[in-house]
Amino acid sequence: MTVYLVGSGPGDPGLMSVRALELIAAADVIVYDRLIPPGALDGARPEAELIYAGKEGGGPSMPQSEIDELLVSRGLSGGLVVRLKGGDPFVFGRGGEEAEALRAAGVPFEVVPGVTAGVAAPAYAGIPVTHRGAASAVAFVTGHEDPDKPGGSAVDWDALAAFPGTLVFYMGVRQLESIAAQLVASGRVASQPACVVERGTLPGQRVVVGTLETIAGVAASAGVRAPALVVVGEVVALGERLDWWSASRPLAGVSVAVTRARAQASGLAARLRELGASVVEAPAIRIVPLDGPAPDVSGYDLVCLTSPNGVETLFARLSARGLDARALAGARVAAIGPGTARALASHGVIADVVPERFVAEGLIEALAELPVSRALVARAASARDVLVDALRDRGAEVDVVALYETVASPLGEVELAAVAAADYVTFTSSSTVRFLLESLGGDGAGSGLRGRLVSIGPVTSATLREHGLSPDVEAARHDIDGLVEALIRDVTASRSR
Repeated sequence: MTVYLVGSGPGDPGLMSVRALELIAAADVIVYDRLIPPGALDGARPEAELIYAGKEGGGPSMPQSEIDELLVSRGLSGGLVVRLKGGDPFVFGRGGEEAEALRAAGVPFEVVPGVTAGVAAPAYAGIPVTHRGAASAVAFVTGHEDPDKPGGSAVDWDALAAFPGTLVFYMGVRQLESIAAQLVASGRVASQPACVVERGTLPGQRVVVGTLETIAGVAASAGVRAPALVVVGEVVALGERLDWWSASRPLAGVSVAVTRARAQASGLAARLRELGASVVEAPAIRIVPLDGPAPDVSGYDLVCLTSPNGVETLFARLSARGLDARALAGARVAAIGPGTARALASHGVIADVVPERFVAEGLIEALAELPVSRALVARAASARDVLVDALRDRGAEVDVVALYETVASPLGEVELAAVAAADYVTFTSSSTVRFLLESLGGDGAGSGLRGRLVSIGPVTSATLREHGLSPDVEAARHDIDGLVEALIRDVTASRSR
């Protein structure tokens, strides 16, 4: 019976601690805030009770007293309870109040610190909150005090104005004009650099810079919104020179919809987020393995795999029969592209043939000089017959085994609206085109898609055209790496126009 007050960091999932992830995975109950990182709850057990207790300025919120009571009651009922908070629970996270409530009720608790936004967000903007010669101290200040606090404001503006270092205001966007005015009125130099870091450490991070005198107007003109924090001090000037985040995030400020199956989408989504994109995960398709025995490949001189999904399903069937990679011994193995080859390698099989063009036509060309008498093509149930027909035209005996089928994955209204509003929509197969448009309820202009359409290759592009849409971007290499490269090129080109 323990309640863990866990800090989940400032927003970037990569900044969550190992201990936080361990506790999320073991928790019986998770009481979580609005500003936890994307995907923070993905590791929770399916049977865990997830309770939202977020707060939002101007919006509906669970009163702190109710949160305290909830933690006490769940703590007393036994099990492992995680109170998951954005940032650090003891830095403007009201974790101290929750700890007091637990102690008063006799409920054991532990505190797991998290990276606080006051350090992380400036760091992601290239601003060190302390710097030799520029700031030897830093003060963290709330920009949103308790309005019912006895005696009014506890902020000593004269002391803050005279503070010899960096000032970092949490939750200060709404009060920015007042904060700046009070600092200047109390003696802080009006020309001192100041900035606002919006959505710090997240893909949509944005930094607006000014002086203490101008920052409120600059932020208002830019439409800056919470979550954001304000940094005041000479270190702000270092941001332009030390900015590392923007330089390594060519997709910063761009929203990208990923429509492939959820199991495959996570890898692409993670790559796009690392590049700075705001990712909309909208899996329009779902991969369903088909029942059937593991094929006996002993009589084939060629085995062709046309997707990573086919590889995984084939080896699942082999494993069910107590077989492994040795079952493919004696046959040449061909993979339609590097993704399929990597999937094979993960099971101990090195593909003998990987074409330069990652489509069926490219595999046909790669097999042109290879003698084939009997071939097995392991693929999806509704795949094109281009490869099968070409091998048969050469006189080979070809068997086809359908390992899985691709079906529609219904999307909710919120997901569909986010896809329609995305700057880019990626399509990694013809099925993602068909099923997304089916969910949207229209082809062509009727689909409602406003962003640029990114196709993984000519087959997917042809399907887009069949549905009245023209791909704006087509990958030169017809795999995920090629798709990402094409997306980066298009974003870079659009910014230079």
